[in-house]
Amino acid sequence: MSSKKEIRKNFKESVFKRDGYSCVWCQEKYVKETVDEFLDAHHITDRNEMPNGGYVKENGISLCKEDCHMKAEKFHITEGKEWSIGMHPDDLYIIIGSSKEEAIKASEKL
Repeated sequence: MSSKKEIRKNFKESVFKRDGYSCVWCQEKYVKETVDEFLDAHHITDRNEMPNGGYVKENGISLCKEDCHMKAEKFHITEGKEWSIGMHPDDLYIIIGSSKEEAIKASEKL
């Protein structure tokens, strides 16, 4: 069984790789060696709502640490009452070709 640290690392790496080490929102591209400095692997559905924390690429999307990530966090911060245009979890799942259902199934296997 993997440690939490390994699970988190694998989550970030798989999300960043799938997204080409770029912010999927603003398309800013980063080099692999410094990607942790500029990108976050955002949990589309909050970790607390997912089996085993939702640390699967089907529930993650690469976003710039500052502006783009905060736009996506607005949904979580307001408990789903508000979100930036195009940043609703349903929209983010579409961008990465996933769904909440797929994310749950993948997360159950962790």
